[in-house]
Amino acid sequence: MRTTVTVQDEILDELMKYTRAKTRTEAVNKALEDLVRRLKIEKLRSLRGKFQIEDNWKQLRALEVGENRAPYGKRSR
Repeated sequence: MRTTVTVQDEILDELMKYTRAKTRTEAVNKALEDLVRRLKIEKLRSLRGKFQIEDNWKQLRALEVGENRAPYGKRSR
């Protein structure tokens, strides 16, 4: 998607240096992808301690294996 933006030359030159991008478009895309990734990580970190997860993966795995071994059309209980 084409978009026209005004960016300071010094900032864009520095961005290209840090991203090692060959084109301005590549540099901007890399910077935006990195920003979005960092914001997602920040959002996940903000959820820390907000809910509790039970550590019962072994029980769940046993149930899955048991269901997969049941005859077709019948579920093990």
